[in-house]
Amino acid sequence: MRHVDAPDAAAPAGNVRSVTPRWTRRTLCALAAAVTFGTIAGGIPPAAAVPPPAAPPPPAVTTPVTDHCPHKISTPPAVDESEVVAPGSTTPTPLPVPTPAVGGEDLAYCGVVADPAAGPVPPGLTSAGWLIADLGSGQIIAAKDPHGRYRPASTIKVLLALVVLDELDLAASVVPTPDDWGAEGDSCGMGPGGNYTVRDLLTGLLLVSGNDCANALARELGGVDATLTKMNARAVALGAADTRAASPSGLDAAGMSSSPYDLALVFRAAMAEPVFRELIATPTFRFPGYPRRPDVPGDKDHPAYDMYTSNRLLLDGYPGALGGKTGYTDDARKTFVGAVERNGRSLVIVQMFGLSVDGDLYWDQAKALFDYGFRADPAISVGRLVDSGPGSAESRSSGSRSSGSSAVRPPASTGPQRAAPHSDTASPASVRVLIGLVAALLVVALLLLGLRFSRRR
Repeated sequence: MRHVDAPDAAAPAGNVRSVTPRWTRRTLCALAAAVTFGTIAGGIPPAAAVPPPAAPPPPAVTTPVTDHCPHKISTPPAVDESEVVAPGSTTPTPLPVPTPAVGGEDLAYCGVVADPAAGPVPPGLTSAGWLIADLGSGQIIAAKDPHGRYRPASTIKVLLALVVLDELDLAASVVPTPDDWGAEGDSCGMGPGGNYTVRDLLTGLLLVSGNDCANALARELGGVDATLTKMNARAVALGAADTRAASPSGLDAAGMSSSPYDLALVFRAAMAEPVFRELIATPTFRFPGYPRRPDVPGDKDHPAYDMYTSNRLLLDGYPGALGGKTGYTDDARKTFVGAVERNGRSLVIVQMFGLSVDGDLYWDQAKALFDYGFRADPAISVGRLVDSGPGSAESRSSGSRSSGSSAVRPPASTGPQRAAPHSDTASPASVRVLIGLVAALLVVALLLLGLRFSRRR
């Protein structure tokens, strides 16, 4: 830093006549202090002190705000072209929104629906929609955007499993086709010449979410279109009014939707089926192999192998895990529906449109929902899972009455939230910067005023 002890030699003598070296030093020191004060108060270090760019911190855990019902009618916008319809085809219109809401009028709310007596809902939940219910009684303990419409991803395979159990012989043989082993996404590993039963394929469908198994089962049910018709008819019969299957496997397709409420309905119905309950609780299964393919140079036999469930709660031995179904696509994000039993009580949870983030895995979020539900008094209820379709007397009565005066709707500020990209609220950092700049300007103005007075002496 250069120290200036006298006026600049190039300046006219008349302009500095009354400015002594002592005043000059005081002025420069004050100016330096003013600039330093302004930058520090504004939260901006001097340019010379700027450190090299640091690695960005991990993203903060945020809970999507849904109080304004952004997904009441349609699913979130797609992030890819998987739902673009073929030329000449029309995009399916959104499903009608039932009024009153299925399961109780409080479930029409799109934010968190919970009873204060159950305590605060778990923090750090990344799912836009979730639900906790008693698997036996159907009483809903708490939910967030319960009828919000989201893509189910592979959790829709639970609905396919229900149709398979209704219509197919589990011991029947299935001959694979190239469409099976060429299916997009997760695969069980079907191949030409393999010997498979419906039960083998249903097991692979539920354990590892095999889309090859989903394709083969749909063919056995009469083809994709016939299968979708049967799946959607079963959804209507269950009262799942937010659900429309657009692919048997759960791969994104135009018109696909479900909701936390509907997935809980479907899973509860499936858990009433002994075979489903057995298969969904299976942690590992030996899936049949197939012989070498003559059309593949150097190919060898593909022996049977042990597949493991994608449900980490079950695979890792989480106490009381009864089973569950995972799902993921780019448009759907992470989804899960599963059940746990503890002290003679069984709960089902649903998570939709969520993510795993550093330090907050989706499985940890699932455990937090289960822990919250088991801590709650069994008498707590904000709604219920209906036992039949929307035309039944039970569905009409449960939808037309309040599910309990104890149910509350927390404000949008409950839990961590992400600020809107174009928020009108100034951030703390911007306020500090403004204060610092104003303070610096005031100090400079005072110094100039003092300089003017000194010149008049």
